[in-house]
Amino acid sequence: MAKILMAMSGGVDSSVAAALLAKEGHEVVGCFMRLGSVGDQLDQEVSIGHKGCCSINDAHDARHVSAKLGMSFYALDFKEDFSRIIDYFVDEYNAGRTPNPCVRCNDWLKFGKLHDYAKSIGAQFVASGHHAQIKQGDSGAELHMGADAGKDQSYVLFGASRDRVGEMMLPIGHLQKSEVRELAKEFDLPVFNKPDSQEICFVPDDKYANLIAKKTPGSMKRGDVLDASGNVIGQHEGQQKFTIGQRRGLGIALSKPAYVVAKDPVLNTVTIGGEELLDTHAVIAKETNWLIDESESWLPCQAKIRYNTEPTQGKVRAVGDLLEVQFDAPQRGGAPGQAVVCYQGTKVICGGWIDTVS
Repeated sequence: MAKILMAMSGGVDSSVAAALLAKEGHEVVGCFMRLGSVGDQLDQEVSIGHKGCCSINDAHDARHVSAKLGMSFYALDFKEDFSRIIDYFVDEYNAGRTPNPCVRCNDWLKFGKLHDYAKSIGAQFVASGHHAQIKQGDSGAELHMGADAGKDQSYVLFGASRDRVGEMMLPIGHLQKSEVRELAKEFDLPVFNKPDSQEICFVPDDKYANLIAKKTPGSMKRGDVLDASGNVIGQHEGQQKFTIGQRRGLGIALSKPAYVVAKDPVLNTVTIGGEELLDTHAVIAKETNWLIDESESWLPCQAKIRYNTEPTQGKVRAVGDLLEVQFDAPQRGGAPGQAVVCYQGTKVICGGWIDTVS
């Protein structure tokens, strides 16, 4: 049996994952990342909300579950480290990109700092309640999609290195969400009916523009809204308030449905146009991560450019330290700053952060 550091969020998934590992006889050490409590000021502008995954109520639930399972439990103070994620989030929006803080949190904290802590206590693995799977292949551990297609979280784990994947355990990845909740009842866990977290924990009101304005005063400036031909058709109150593919809240009425199709943070413009202008045929990504041997030749794959989409057929190759992905059929709304993740079947083979779309 192994010594395992269990990342406890206080939710049903990580709680059942911990229970399954304990049932198998492993020495499981519960760990909660303290990023701040509800109402806590992470700095002068940012506070933690109720519906994220790191509130004081979540810490209480994680501690309660750990005690019920007879596990040691530690709350680690990651507030200082978490400020890096908040700064990244704000900087990306100011640069006209669309950030994904949950992926960064996994890369930098859950499977970054936590692994360092695991080694310090002699734990061989770090486990979590993600809906994804670790399978053993010919070349070692592989990252695969979760069995529940509707809850699959392999997309947000693409940044884990090959060595890191070998140190990860994902005990519920083979289960459907309904099965996880049933197991929570069987284990008599107090969180069996707890709702899933549904918001970015440091944007408690879902109004991320307020956070940007507070963190970077003066960055939200009035600018032009353009049509696809470059004509000025209106004004906006800050390009950061818009994301690629957005349809609602544009403040401009046109004869047909219109979407945000481009942003220019230098000129401070937002361009809107028809849905066809959102077609993405290819992307170039940076900060890449390969979970198979890197290939400069085209490899067939299925790729996704958003978390809540199905992977679609295409091909991928390495171009220097970049990643190029081409889709067999155009995808909607590829956006710089988002992640592109490539699969072969259920196996994650590579991914990166979108730099350009075409």
